[in-house]
Amino acid sequence: MPVSPEDLFAFLDTLGIEHQTVEHEPVYTVNDGAEWRDKVAGLHCKNLFLKDKKGGVWLVVMPADKRADLGKISQRAGAPRMSFGSPELMLEVLGLSPGSVTPFALMNDTERLVTVILDRDMMASKLVNYHPLHNAASTTLCSAGLMKFLNALGYEPVTMDCGSGADALSNTGS
Repeated sequence: MPVSPEDLFAFLDTLGIEHQTVEHEPVYTVNDGAEWRDKVAGLHCKNLFLKDKKGGVWLVVMPADKRADLGKISQRAGAPRMSFGSPELMLEVLGLSPGSVTPFALMNDTERLVTVILDRDMMASKLVNYHPLHNAASTTLCSAGLMKFLNALGYEPVTMDCGSGADALSNTGS
């Protein structure tokens, strides 16, 4: 059974990660969330649930206004051609449906199938926003808090430029 927003908030509290959640109308796309950008502090982010041609599962987390370059992400990550994962795979791995994807859903990835990629620009932002396991709210925390959350789950995310910029990538674990 997938974790609930209450489970998420309790876990963040246990880790000592400050967070604030604002409820709003459901947001299914980056464009849908445009009206909330001025009402919720911090960088608004998008999450791409991807699968590579060999079956690897990826979650790319990046600024909402940055255009993803899947070819370059695949190349930089050393993964064979990436494409969007199916709704069925998303439900199986993250316990979510499209429109609600969030790094917080990694709590549902009990087999740790997902490789996490964080955009370098996003991680340079002090405050970041993600859905708290549903798309009718936004949860704000510091980018260091996101890293602490991911490390506590056992992930060692890769940080890179997810757009068409520099080719450097780094492992940002612990």
